[in-house]
Amino acid sequence: MLDIYFTLHKNSIDANEKSCYSVNLKLKSRQSLNIESSHTGGNILTYDAGMYDVAVIGAGHAGIEAGLASARLGCSTLVFTINLDAVGNCPCNPSIGGTAKGHLVREIDALGGEMGRTTDECFLQSRMLNRGKGPAVHSLRAQIDRREYSNIMKHKLELQQNLFLKQAEVTALSRADNGAWLLETRMGAVYTVKAVVIATGTYLTGKIYIGEQSWDGGPDGMFPAAFLGASLSKLGIRLRRFKTGTPARVLKSSIDFTNLEVQHGDDPVVPFSYDTEKPGKNREVCYISWTNEKTKKIILDNLSRSPLFSGKIEGVGPRYCPSIESKIVRFADHKRHQLFIEPCGLGTEEMYLQGMSSSLPEDVQIAFYKTIPGLEHVQIMRTAYAIEYDCADPVQMGATLEFRDFPGLYGAGQFNGSSGYEEAAAQGLVAGINAALKIQGKNPMILDRACSYIGTLIDDLITKGTSEPYRMMTSRSEYRLVLRQDNADARLTPIGHEIGLIGQSRWERFQKKEQQISEELERLKKTVLPPSEALNELLVSHETSPVSTGIRLSDLLRRPQLSYQVLTPVDAGRPDLPDAVFEAVEIELKYEGYIRRQKTQIHEMRRLENRKLPAQVDYREIAGLRTEAQEKLQAVRPESIGQASRISGVSPADISVLMIWLARRGGDAV
Repeated sequence: MLDIYFTLHKNSIDANEKSCYSVNLKLKSRQSLNIESSHTGGNILTYDAGMYDVAVIGAGHAGIEAGLASARLGCSTLVFTINLDAVGNCPCNPSIGGTAKGHLVREIDALGGEMGRTTDECFLQSRMLNRGKGPAVHSLRAQIDRREYSNIMKHKLELQQNLFLKQAEVTALSRADNGAWLLETRMGAVYTVKAVVIATGTYLTGKIYIGEQSWDGGPDGMFPAAFLGASLSKLGIRLRRFKTGTPARVLKSSIDFTNLEVQHGDDPVVPFSYDTEKPGKNREVCYISWTNEKTKKIILDNLSRSPLFSGKIEGVGPRYCPSIESKIVRFADHKRHQLFIEPCGLGTEEMYLQGMSSSLPEDVQIAFYKTIPGLEHVQIMRTAYAIEYDCADPVQMGATLEFRDFPGLYGAGQFNGSSGYEEAAAQGLVAGINAALKIQGKNPMILDRACSYIGTLIDDLITKGTSEPYRMMTSRSEYRLVLRQDNADARLTPIGHEIGLIGQSRWERFQKKEQQISEELERLKKTVLPPSEALNELLVSHETSPVSTGIRLSDLLRRPQLSYQVLTPVDAGRPDLPDAVFEAVEIELKYEGYIRRQKTQIHEMRRLENRKLPAQVDYREIAGLRTEAQEKLQAVRPESIGQASRISGVSPADISVLMIWLARRGGDAV
């Protein structure tokens, strides 16, 4: 029987004029806890709810990956969600992947994460974007059944050993005297954990805006996390206010599809996960329509009613996913804007209007949606809205996503200032892995810019910070020809296996694939085709020069006009291999020179990354640094010369000063 002793103290008055209380809780059988209750309006009795290794606050895309990674690595893991029905919810677009985002999903999968596998289980339509461009920007995108995705993810969490999924709102976070973290819920439960991953998405002090109307709320009509933000601020974590939005969901039967452009999926389907050996079939199509001058006029006539332009919304919105009213104003010379009409699932008649996010009043939304071809009689099922939320300044974190000043506390996803399901899942995976590794006394997993888009994403956030919701794009990577989605397994599966998230069966399949690639490259380099009428006829028909002497198959495949498919008639000895092997080989040969050049750049980058800077240094005392550089370096506290060189406001001259200073104190030579 547990003996509980508590004393109730009245503190102050909150914004709603309700009394706030703190509770001094003593557990006879455990250490003393000092908890400040975040509840209002009554006497709250807290109780000891148990101990876990890792707690994850939030069960969206970041929280799911963090919780699964931690549990799979052997840590007892507690995952909190405000509503169990919102686990893995997709409150915005019902899709996974897209330009650069598809790269992230492949990398998550290569490390042992879950997003790719689940997407393959419930996709409605799959397409490879940017096929007309080079392989560096090929990106997979899948339309998903959003409810099926959520249900599958929730069930996976429920079935996962070492993981307990709990519906509860975490209202306060504090440190115990022994360094453990104490989490209090609205119900008065107090959990003690060794590490915490905050993955609150857009719930943290969330506020909904539709025209002149606004109220406290989370996405999709959920409750917000009303108290945790204040607790984090009191702890000393710097928060800022961001904003995002979502389009309306409309009734399928109210859409006239007659004259809309149909967008089909790819055949054959390319899966996201390297575990998916037999991908399913496309089950739905999407449609394309356009706005017009009537749409534009209605929106411009009602801009004063938009909280974005009236000043009611203070949070900064995403530059690369703006509302339709922002598009109309920013691109005033455009006569029309594209929108995609996408299914939300097989078991619902809701259709999603991609590209039409808005926070205008409901009556204005009804009016401008009906000006769009195909939507003349549309019925809105869910009104578009904007949502403001609190998030952390990510420069407070290191490359493991642990807060530098708060050991054992990690951030992930939109809480770190990013936008998008894929960016969130990638950070959640990294945070969950590193929380588990730290508890187990193992070396952290740090991904650099040259090994992954995930590394680029995290480095951008923690080094440069972000003044708006951060979105991953291929242009953000200086090594994108090396960081292709087709070779994500070659780059990251060895890391996932070493950590313990890639099992033996998958590891053996990966090794087999790598061996097949190596053997096929060797075959192409050794196979010489003699000149012949058939060969030269083939070459000329594809507008490339004929040959008069023998030529290696590898040299033929390097020609931009030729491909494996084109060379089939003259390649009699070709082995029966998976398409992924042929793709990898062809890219390796065609872009060999460019890849070699990027690898040289990567070598130089890593040379600077290996010049480590002390964790505790006062940059204001280093003579020769400009004042701006001192301030930026002091705020970010870079781990290496390489990271310091990427901080905005730190010049090459400042880097030279740092290198000289480091050499003088016994660091790397200049």
